[in-house]
Amino acid sequence: MTTSREILALVPIGDDPEVGRWLAALEDGRRDTLRELEGVTPEMLDWYSDAPRNSIGTLLYHIALIEAAWVTEEMLALTDEPSDLAALLPWADRDDGGHLSPADGLSLDAHVRRLAGVRAWVLEHLSSMTNEEFHRVRSFERYEAAPDWAIHHILQHEAEHRSHIALLRDTFAAR
Repeated sequence: MTTSREILALVPIGDDPEVGRWLAALEDGRRDTLRELEGVTPEMLDWYSDAPRNSIGTLLYHIALIEAAWVTEEMLALTDEPSDLAALLPWADRDDGGHLSPADGLSLDAHVRRLAGVRAWVLEHLSSMTNEEFHRVRSFERYEAAPDWAIHHILQHEAEHRSHIALLRDTFAAR
C-alpha cells in the first residue's frame, strides 16, 4: 500500500521562474493565513483584547492594504491607485491617532473576498514581470527597494499578523 505524500515545493506561477516562485510563496503564505481563520466566529472578528489593540477584522484589512500598497507604489510605481483596488480598500491604513483603521462590522467572507481580490490583482500584474525588473532597485524618498525585497516584506508582514490573528482567536476562545 502506498501513501500519498505532500509535495512541498514552490512551483512557479509567473512567466519568469524566479518571480513565479516568489509569487507561489505568497500563495503558500496565504493558505497558512486562511488556515488560521478556520474556527474564527463572527464574534471573534471584531473583538479587541486589552492588548494588542487590533481586531482580527482590522488585521485582515491591514494585510490586504499593505500588500496592495507595496505592489502598486514600490513595485509598479503607479501614481494613481487603480480603481478596482480602491473599491476593495476604501479606508486609510491608519486613523488620526496613528492606529490601524478599524475594519469592523464585516463578515469573515467579506474579509476573505478582499484578500482574494487584492491577491488576484497582484498576481495578474506581477506574473509577467521580468527577472531584471524584479531585482531592479528603485529610489524612493526615504529608501531604496527592489521588488524582490518588497515580496519578502509582504510575506513577513502577513506572517507576523497571522500569528497575531491566531493569538486573538485563541485568547477569545479561552475567555
